[in-house]
Amino acid sequence: QMQLVESGGGLVQAGGSLRLSCAASGRRISSHIMGWFRQAPGMDREFVARIRWNGGTYYGDSVKGRFTISTDNVANTVYLQMNSLEPEDTAVYYCAADSNPRSYWGSKYVADYDYWGQGTQVTVSS
Repeated sequence: QMQLVESGGGLVQAGGSLRLSCAASGRRISSHIMGWFRQAPGMDREFVARIRWNGGTYYGDSVKGRFTISTDNVANTVYLQMNSLEPEDTAVYYCAADSNPRSYWGSKYVADYDYWGQGTQVTVSS
């Protein structure tokens, strides 16, 4: 089993920055594809970013150039640096782990991730 605990969410003005953290326990993040998703009220959960064990990164179109996913394998933690935040980024952000990827590049689909954190709220005011 793997436990994921997110932190770092909060209220920020448009144009500001936040860094989310996801502390993992039970398994090493280096043996998984780690992802970030978000869910706004009334919306489906949306892919934000993922990172492979070799450092390869992939981003959703709406966050490319603004968000950066990274890992600290010693601390067993995944980060999401969010810059130039917009009100449309307001959502609950979830960390997730894919322990058995279907492909080399991993997946952007919720169903392919088998471990999830409880989420952290990010609110961007205009």
